[in-house]
This record gives sequence, structure tokens and C-alpha cells, in this order.
Amino acid sequence: MKIGIIGGTGKEGRGIGVRWAKAGHEVRLGSRDAARGQASADELAAKYGVELTGGSNSEAISSAQVVLLSVPYGAHRDTLTALAGELAGKVLIDITVPLKPPKVREVHLPEGTSAALEAQALLPDTIVVASLHHVSSAHLADLDHRIDCDVLVCSNDADARTTTVKLLDDLGVRGIDAGSLKNAVALESLTPVLLHINKHYKGPGAGIRITGLSQD
Repeated sequence: MKIGIIGGTGKEGRGIGVRWAKAGHEVRLGSRDAARGQASADELAAKYGVELTGGSNSEAISSAQVVLLSVPYGAHRDTLTALAGELAGKVLIDITVPLKPPKVREVHLPEGTSAALEAQALLPDTIVVASLHHVSSAHLADLDHRIDCDVLVCSNDADARTTTVKLLDDLGVRGIDAGSLKNAVALESLTPVLLHINKHYKGPGAGIRITGLSQD
């Protein structure tokens, strides 16, 4: 599958991009600076022995079937507004959490109640999926690390949820269909709780497990 990553030079974008490339997907890392996007792709390709390309965020979107958004919440609205036309007709996986520094270990509900719901309001012609809020960037970047957690997936489009669950499997995690995009409020709100748990218990990256499913 052709995947473009907006903000692909950040910690999450780099780790996810490498894992998807290793699974055989055609991945392009995007950046506000095209040269930086290409340099990051070249660095990771050489380090991990995978095929990656890079460029501007627009270039990452252009031929992608699925786009992943990996930017801080402070850049969320401006980034989506600038790329709205190019994202029309695409599936957008939004991993953004509306953290409010310095109190990143407390839940903050934005004006639109969740980043994913705000994205959908800004992008009526794009299928928005909320996912990947609960995986440590350090774990993603360590290809030898077995990621021991489940990842919830919310979207108003059932096919997009199915596609995302399959892509999560290629990252080495179990994806779980968690219903409509309204449920993204719960997904995003759990991240500050996990950040608190990490600090309190001095853990490297707490995750979640959903029990009682037939595939357990």
C-alpha cells in the first residue's frame, strides 16, 4: 500500500514509517521542509535497510492511498487547513493527542472535544480514523522490541477501520475496532493517563490490553 506520513520526521512518524516499510509498504515521509523529509528518509533507509522516500507534506500525500498525520496538537489545525484540498478522498489516520503543556499528564478536551473530531470537521471530504495514541515512540523506533499492547481504532467508516486494523498488524500490534469517531474522545483522553502511569511507575512506555475477545 502507498502510505504518506505528514510530519514523518518526528519520533512517531519515523518509527511507524520504518515499520511499515519493513512490512513491504511504499512509504513517503513528509515534512514542512522537503529537503528535511528526504534527508530523514535517506538516513532511516540506510540505518534499517528499508526502502523509504521523503519530501514535502504535499508530496507525501500526492500518491498515497492512506495518509498518517503525526504532528503536535498545536500544529494540527493549521496543517490540516493547508492540506485540505490534497487530503480530499483520502483515508487519514490521525494519531494526534490534544495535550496541553506543561500539564501533559492531565486530560484536556479541546473545543471540538477531540483532535480527530476537529479533523473531520475541517475535512468533510476525507475519511478520518483515530488511532495509535497509546504506543511509545521509543518502542516504535526499536524494531527488535515486541510492542506489547493493543491499539484502538475509531472511524465513521467501517472499511477504513478494517484497513487500519490490517496496517496495525503490520506494525506488530493488535488493532481493535473501537467504533465511531465520537469514541476518539476516550482514546485521546487515555494518553495523559498513560503518561502519568509512566512517570509514577518509572516505566518505559505503558500500554493497554483489551481482554475477553475471541482472539485472545
